[in-house]
This record gives sequence, C-alpha cells and structure tokens, in this order.
Amino acid sequence: MVSKNPINWRSLFSLHSVVYSLLGIFSAMIALEGFMLPNHFLDGGVTGISIVVEEMLGIPFTYLLVAFNLPFLYLGYRKIGKTFALRALLSILLLTVLMHFIEIPAVTEDKVLIAVFGGFLIGLGLGLVIKGGGVLDGVEIMAVYTTRNSAFSTSEIILVFNGLIFLGAAFVFDLEAAMYSFLVYFTASKTTSYIIDGFEEFTALTIISKDCEDVKSLIVNGYGKAITVYKGERGYLPGAYEVKHDCDIIMTIVTRLEIHRIKEATLKIDPNAFFFVQRIKEVKGGIGKQTAKDPFEDHVRKNLQKSDVQPGE
Repeated sequence: MVSKNPINWRSLFSLHSVVYSLLGIFSAMIALEGFMLPNHFLDGGVTGISIVVEEMLGIPFTYLLVAFNLPFLYLGYRKIGKTFALRALLSILLLTVLMHFIEIPAVTEDKVLIAVFGGFLIGLGLGLVIKGGGVLDGVEIMAVYTTRNSAFSTSEIILVFNGLIFLGAAFVFDLEAAMYSFLVYFTASKTTSYIIDGFEEFTALTIISKDCEDVKSLIVNGYGKAITVYKGERGYLPGAYEVKHDCDIIMTIVTRLEIHRIKEATLKIDPNAFFFVQRIKEVKGGIGKQTAKDPFEDHVRKNLQKSDVQPGE
C-alpha cells in the first residue's frame, strides 16, 4: 500500500536544501561551542532548555537537544508532513554529531561580544536551516498550535516561553547571565528574520495622489511593477469635512529597497502625495516574484500558521 504522503526525497536532498542546511548547522555549532556554552549564555527555545538542564543534571547538551526536540518533531510529522519532520530531524542529528566530534575553543570571554556575536551566529544558523526547509528548534511548531486555543499570537507565546527559560537561567546561573541571554535571543531573532526575509521582504505600498494617472504610469512603465487600483474618495479633512473628491487608490507590491526610490519619484510628480506602507508575509500569483521555492520552506517562513502543506507535492 502506497502512503498518501510519501517522503519527497528529491526535495529533501536538493542542492538548495543541503547547502543552506549545512551552512546553518556549521554556524549554529560555532555559536554554541565558541560563544554560548562555555559562558552559560542561552538562546530561547529548546536550545535554552537544554543548556539549563545540562547545568542542573550534568547530562550532555547534545543528548538533551535531540530528546527535547523529539515531541515537537512528532507534532511536525503529524501536522505538517514526513518530509519536513525528517529534514528537521536530520539537521538536529547532524548538529549534535558535529558538536560531539568537533571541538571549538571559546573565542572570547567578553560578555558583550559573546552575546552579540553568539546571538548573530545562532540566528544566522537558524535562518539558513529554515531557508533550507527545516528547523533546529521545534518550539515554534508548538506555539502555533497553542495559538489556536488562546488569544495570543505565535510570537507572544514564544516570548513568554523564552521568558520562563531566562527566569530559570537567573536561578541556575545568575541574573547577569539571564540578562545577557536575553540579548543573545534578541540578536538571534532579528538575524533569523533578516536571513529569511532579507532585502526581498515584500511590502505593500499604497499611494493616493491627485496626479494618479502619472503615478500609475511611473510605477508600471518606469519601475515595471504591477498595480491594483481601488476607487475611493479623498478629503474629509478637519474643518472641511464636506470637501471630498473621487480618487484612485494605487497599491503595488515592492521590496524594501524599492520603496524609497518610488516614493522619491512620486513626490516629484505630486509633492503632496499620500503614502502608507504595510509589511506583508507572502506574495503568490500574478506577476509578482514568489517568496518561497519549496512547500515546506514556505510553511516555516509563515511561522507554521497553516497546516495544509501536502508533503510530496
């Protein structure tokens, strides 16, 4: 009997997935062995729990990292798919094997440098592994399903979860280590977000201008961007509520590098043009550039907020 959701071996061992995963694993290994573990600094999630429990019970960090991730990987296997779960498991196992056989000496004893560069390298590693379609920490998988039964967002649940870890670190180590660990977590989370989104983070730019036809031509013909036009009204200002005019509301999808250039060019046409910018999670369809190349990477990039990824597709 053939499984309905077989493992997508081609996706699992694609060059894109393997290269990103290997680079991410090496970066995480350097962060852990060269910066964080020798100085009892934590990151959030399973990594932080493993470091605290290692200090309390003396169980090797690598064993704990695998053991504590297994329940989350099982959840990923049941709710996301076999390919995702296997890719994540292989990434975690490879990290632990490399840490067992490769010893990296502590790079520095300066606590600020450890917090900043340790956080940067662990965030870089997590981000690269996510771009490869896997994960090195399963807490986000748990958080998204907890979200469905609470009024809190995924990021809020993760923040509370990590806050409890840092509180535990304050008792196991000391308050200073816990505060530096929060700096590690902050640096890592910002780095991970940047690695995933990077310069290609898509943004909705909305423009309202009296010279709407010229602005439309500028965006479409000058910058090669597709636009959507809504029919609306402008006016309704304080002290002149009765004054209103029909207008076209122009919306286009751009990257962060394009926002400033389009705004500057638009202001040359209409110095009084009105803009507002909204960050968006994903662009699909139309002539816009796709933000994901793999269904499992796409799933993780959206913080696992849906569970309809079909493995093997």
